[in-house]
Amino acid sequence: MNTREKILQSLMRSPGSTIQELADAVGINPISVRHHITSLQMAGLIRAEEERHGVGRPRQVYSLTEDGLEHFPTRYLRLTSRLLTQMKEKLPEAVVSEMFTQVATDLADRHEAQFKNMNIEERLDTMKELLAEEGFVVEWEKKGDTYHIHEITCPYLQVGQNHPEVCTVDQTLISRMLALPAEKIQCILSGAAHCTYVINQPVKI
Repeated sequence: MNTREKILQSLMRSPGSTIQELADAVGINPISVRHHITSLQMAGLIRAEEERHGVGRPRQVYSLTEDGLEHFPTRYLRLTSRLLTQMKEKLPEAVVSEMFTQVATDLADRHEAQFKNMNIEERLDTMKELLAEEGFVVEWEKKGDTYHIHEITCPYLQVGQNHPEVCTVDQTLISRMLALPAEKIQCILSGAAHCTYVINQPVKI
């Protein structure tokens, strides 16, 4: 395990640590710890906060950011997969499908007002920002009379490998946000580099 991994591990166990506390935990000098901390802050894995400790100047303490916490393996994917397996065994397929669709519909409805009076490309840009908040990295491009939406990364990928039904969530989200049908033409679960959806340009009346 390298030094930066040791620092992250230490902050996982003891959030709100000082440079000196990290130096003692990792076994290197404070100057070296500060150098590694700077790199980890630039990577978005650690955040600094001021903490008042008696009289005098406040001291800097360090904790993991959300991205830093995600750096460590967790069991939530395993639990999610088990819950979905149980749900699919006990419920009819149509009910399971409707549940996934409803999750996406409810999320899209929360943002419905943001899309009011927008043209298709404004909707695409807003959709891109909103999906980023959900953990997707999305790019779009215009090809003739169609728009191609590429999911560069998907937060549901690992769950989707065992439960491809989860893909209906992002497809429904895209369709609802754009108020147009989204057709999937390639999928990462089928070996493609990423998922791609096609939207036909709305016909002007």
